[in-house]
Amino acid sequence: MFQFINPIWFFSAAAIAIPVLIHLWNIRPGKVLKVGSISLINAASRKSSRSFKLLDVPLFILRCLLLLLVALLLAMPVWQKKAQAVKVKGWLLIPKENLTETYKKFKRTIDSLNRAGYEFHYFNTGFAKSNLKQILLHPKDSILASPPAPAAPLANYWSLFKQLNNRVSSPLPVFVFTPNQAKYFRGNKPEIALDLHWQTYTPADSASSWIQDAWFTNAGDIRVIQGNSTPLGTAYTYSTVSATRSNPAFSIQTAGDNAQVKPANNNQAPFNIDTTTHRLLIYADNSTDAAYLKAALQAVSSFTQRKTVLRIITNPGQISPQTQWLFWLSDKALNHRAIKSCNHIFAYQKGKILNVNTLMSNAGYFSTALPDEGKVQLFKAVSGDSLDPSIWRDGFGKPILSAQQYGKTSIYRFYSRFNPAWNNLVWSNAFPAWLLQLMQASHQANQPNSDKRILSRQQYMPVITSATHTIAAGKPAENKSLGRYFWLALVIVFAAERWLAHRTPQTHNA
Repeated sequence: MFQFINPIWFFSAAAIAIPVLIHLWNIRPGKVLKVGSISLINAASRKSSRSFKLLDVPLFILRCLLLLLVALLLAMPVWQKKAQAVKVKGWLLIPKENLTETYKKFKRTIDSLNRAGYEFHYFNTGFAKSNLKQILLHPKDSILASPPAPAAPLANYWSLFKQLNNRVSSPLPVFVFTPNQAKYFRGNKPEIALDLHWQTYTPADSASSWIQDAWFTNAGDIRVIQGNSTPLGTAYTYSTVSATRSNPAFSIQTAGDNAQVKPANNNQAPFNIDTTTHRLLIYADNSTDAAYLKAALQAVSSFTQRKTVLRIITNPGQISPQTQWLFWLSDKALNHRAIKSCNHIFAYQKGKILNVNTLMSNAGYFSTALPDEGKVQLFKAVSGDSLDPSIWRDGFGKPILSAQQYGKTSIYRFYSRFNPAWNNLVWSNAFPAWLLQLMQASHQANQPNSDKRILSRQQYMPVITSATHTIAAGKPAENKSLGRYFWLALVIVFAAERWLAHRTPQTHNA
């Protein structure tokens, strides 16, 4: 089917009016008739005759055709060929960056699906289609021989399933093979309507160790947090290292004014030691809430041995510009100066107060998988449907603490209060631990590639709904450009017009 991509350029065909006017316009001056009788000599007006006559018809046609071809070329002519619909038996998906290891783990199943005619796609953004048979036959020319780019962003499987739900019809079988690690899951569980068959495995590289944070204590020693992650979980070890004596576990390096620490016998890059003093401020309308929080923060400071200055203020004007944490325990609106001056702000969220009877957890989107012993009783909460990432959640999955980023300032909004009438957090031994986890995570973010935890099927499996949807199975129409043919015709017509213009004798007005 003949089509034009930009038909608006047809308006340029109006340029044909130019050769039409040139060729039709033919003005002949009037002729003076001489009469033999002198009696007829009178003042008379001079008459002229005008006539419209088409001159050089072949040249006229070529020029009109030349302008018409230019207009058609600008409109981008294509030949639209409708592709035949191909019946697909199902989809087979594997992440591109894990193709080699994944194929080795599920070789028998993948080969069986491939022979059965399942269409292979990469389990990455866009779900690019590929030929798995050719990849396996020619590994040197395939992704099997190409390691993943180190700068590639870490995949989010839940986000990919949301996209896949809009690409595949519900009745079509979908087989997905991926590694199972917590670093591939972020955000909320998606609800999808797919015939999903998802198999996971634990990667061979299932243990890692790194330095999470390091700082100088008031005594001049170095406090180091070392992270260790395995499929069973991630644990952090706190060590105190002398800044002057050698240590078998860590090596201290100095480069100018900076001090660095790294694990001994490890190729990990050195970690910069924090030399600053942390300033923590509490602004509160309720002195009771402030007292509970102050006691918990003092426990955190005593445990970490970090250089810390903790104060309770009653006036927002007392907020200094180098404050690491501001705890805004007030229903008043956040001060703009506070947002600009502080690195992190923990603020009470205003709203409708709801009486609830549930549990709250600091495990984020994995909170529902924790035992009740790791949770805290919640009595009251502020109503709100935040779309921001949730740090703490209640038993219904609603946010109790959400995070927002305003420029360089992180703002955490708390949908409850530090008060026994609202929850049991202030009476719990976990209160300082929750604050410590929050403050450490914000100070030095965990390295996502080092997280080797695995999830249970209940944790990672998307919510399968009974709703169905159908995606058109036919391929989109293919457009073949006809531009080259129009260019050829344009050159031929232009050459003919030039030849005819120089060959045709010029017509002069008589």
